[in-house]
Amino acid sequence: MEKIEHTTVTTNGINMHVASIGSGPVIIFLHGFPELWYTWRHQLLSLSSLGYRCVAPDLRGFGDTDAPSSAASYTVFHIVGDLVGLLDALGVDRVFLVGHDWGAMIAWSFCQFRPDRVKALVNLSVAFRSWNPKVKPVEGLRALFGDDYYICRFQEPGEIEDDFAQVDTKKLIKIFLTSRNPKPPRIPKERGYRGLPDPKPLPSWLSEEDVDYIASKFNQKGFTGGLNYYRAMNLNWELTAPWTRVEIKVPVKFIVGDLDVTYHVPGVKEYIHNGGFKKDVPFLQELVVMDGVAHFLNQEKPEEISMHIYDFIKKF
Repeated sequence: MEKIEHTTVTTNGINMHVASIGSGPVIIFLHGFPELWYTWRHQLLSLSSLGYRCVAPDLRGFGDTDAPSSAASYTVFHIVGDLVGLLDALGVDRVFLVGHDWGAMIAWSFCQFRPDRVKALVNLSVAFRSWNPKVKPVEGLRALFGDDYYICRFQEPGEIEDDFAQVDTKKLIKIFLTSRNPKPPRIPKERGYRGLPDPKPLPSWLSEEDVDYIASKFNQKGFTGGLNYYRAMNLNWELTAPWTRVEIKVPVKFIVGDLDVTYHVPGVKEYIHNGGFKKDVPFLQELVVMDGVAHFLNQEKPEEISMHIYDFIKKF
């Protein structure tokens, strides 16, 4: 880990913290919520040893990267713009992209907007879906899962931050990272995250040191930047209307765990396996469902995920 370099890149009006290691073709790793560049620590080390320059930024709003306060500054255009500026700062024309959770959603948008900059994509957890042009995404989720669904609870500025503030940050990170319940996360307002039981002992793939590092960054930065990704969902729906039904035209590998909450959203399995996904992502070359694996699969199964990435991108 001490071989990983940490730099700051100015891009798209913000200062972005970037962790990188190795030399060779560039892989950009995009994290989700509540994560940091650190979620990719295992992949940075293993893939750099296989001849790649591995680059993992803290995305806008996270870690040591700037965090504008307004949710309107967290659209996919802002985030993809940050990343295009990062590529320019690195002096690279085309890269391999690897995304997880929100990072996967950003990667799908990156490939819609700027496929000319992407050699191939490996996405984890969140499958590509075109927005329903008739229903705003948050309203659609509310109709499906109710007001207690976590994305609906995340919408009101300050409300969930107050809830989080009543829980030790380390406990919160443990709750998020170690959950293996594939049912939709519903957190009633009257109970809140403060009412959740203490998490079980840490699994073998997550150490107290890992939790300490992640929690320390959220203690410094707060959660608002990360929550703003959810608060910009309806705005993204409006702004990306011109890209409705634009296909993903780069080579793709998709990996999901069969205990991943995103895999159990009604209709997702059918979409992934019955042809809809392949129709929207015509260059989908590999689809992997990992047995007994939950949402944070790049940390839970680091060696397997690194090999899945390597086996795919080495073809290009």
